[in-house]
Amino acid sequence: MAPILRSKEEREKIRETGHIVAEVLAELRSSIAPGITTGDIDTIAVEVLKRFGATSSSLGYHGYPASLCTSVNEEVVHGIPGKRVLRDGDIVTLDLAASYKGWHADSAVTVSVGSASADARRLLKVTEEALYRGIAAARVGNRLLDISRAVQQHVEKVGFFIVRHYSGHGIGRSMHEDPQILNYVETSDPDSMLRLKAGMVIAIEPMVIIGTEETRDLEDGWTSVSADGTYAAHFEHTIAVTEGDAEILTL
Repeated sequence: MAPILRSKEEREKIRETGHIVAEVLAELRSSIAPGITTGDIDTIAVEVLKRFGATSSSLGYHGYPASLCTSVNEEVVHGIPGKRVLRDGDIVTLDLAASYKGWHADSAVTVSVGSASADARRLLKVTEEALYRGIAAARVGNRLLDISRAVQQHVEKVGFFIVRHYSGHGIGRSMHEDPQILNYVETSDPDSMLRLKAGMVIAIEPMVIIGTEETRDLEDGWTSVSADGTYAAHFEHTIAVTEGDAEILTL
């Protein structure tokens, strides 16, 4: 598979969208407190996106009914905002993809609500560190496999578990493009041996569970939860591969 290579001008357009995504997530983080509902979070996201003239990439995507994903505690990904009230000690993942002038960017962060437990804080720390290990491995000449290995090794050395049902992806004109970027080593994956080239734009997004790699889907058809009910975390950035260090476009 030949990777899509973006020009400097195209990467700057994605960075412009990425900046908007980062601004929205910053406002959402500042609003997180016990008593807020996940539906309130979605409302704020819509308001901030509108302020920047951007739109949600996820709203209506395969029928998804909200402008971002809010996944609480054992929810791994694709949690639908609604009436759920966040309580002290919860953790919540805010996963937002936006479109601006025809270009998409995607980012996610898991935050604690009030005072999280020591285990939850450690989960957040390790998952975010794994993301940055993956970003550091995104260098010209390396393979996608090197990103996967960096993420997996960091998570598993502390005894946590990588979610295997979801992966990172290319991004640009569409929210999801080739290639797929696994968070674990799988040499049979056709994309894993792809060499990274300058101009590739990808979203790296480790999802980590405290007690299992297994997930199950809820009846809403979207929300994925840990099979054992233990907490999950998810961090993501959209990055550009360059001749030097990868550039994070969602800052």
